Amino acid sequence: MKLFKIIRILILLLLLASVAFYSKTQKLKSQSWASPLNVVIYPLNADNSPEVADYISGLKEDDFIEIDDFFQRQSKNYSIVTPQPTLTTLGQTLTDHFPPTPTPNSSPLEIIWWGLKFRYWAFRYTPDSESNHHRVRVFLHYHKADDNSVLQHSLGMDKGLLAIVHAFGDKRQQAQNNIIIAHELLHTVGATDKYGANNQPAFPEGYANPDKTPLHPQKKAEIMSARIPLTVTKSVMAETLKQCVINQQTAKEINWSAL
Repeated sequence: MKLFKIIRILILLLLLASVAFYSKTQKLKSQSWASPLNVVIYPLNADNSPEVADYISGLKEDDFIEIDDFFQRQSKNYSIVTPQPTLTTLGQTLTDHFPPTPTPNSSPLEIIWWGLKFRYWAFRYTPDSESNHHRVRVFLHYHKADDNSVLQHSLGMDKGLLAIVHAFGDKRQQAQNNIIIAHELLHTVGATDKYGANNQPAFPEGYANPDKTPLHPQKKAEIMSARIPLTVTKSVMAETLKQCVINQQTAKEINWSAL
């Protein structure tokens, strides 16, 4: 019995070591920016509503082209190898299997366990191949548009290059949906949030132009806060990625070098 327990522990340690090595390899390759980072959007109908189903059926890759344009535009301010940092494509619509979602107020151990389950789920239902093992997979949960609804928190994991995005299935929301996707995509390659507990942009790292005089109002949003500071205590959500920038702190986190 004791021998069996030891074998189980050794197998678990070997599995964790393998996952850690694979994650490290993924991260190094994704942050090299030697070639475009493949980003695949997997839509799913989170509400199982006919309105969202209609919206998803009408999606095209062009609906997400703003994301690639944003990264290409911002990369010109930094030194990276590839002139096209991301290449976003529309994957299959998921209908039968949804990724596991984290439980609110989970303990650190529960979060780790959820992360492992999420990575196994992604491996099982959207498996990597030799040619796409460094892609970012974005599982886009579309919800029925409702002015009174509050969406669940989106998240991006730098271990596994995985993201869960909650968005409204409405053409009027497409531009802001793309902001959320770009924000979570950056989490998968090492960027951190740039806002405080009150959701206001943190100074200076959450400001697009922290050296501006006078400081307020700002004209653009730093993508990892996604909000435009108007005063010390007031900000508004950026409306499109054209109103967002990648500042030096975020660039450093994702391994973009200063010119």
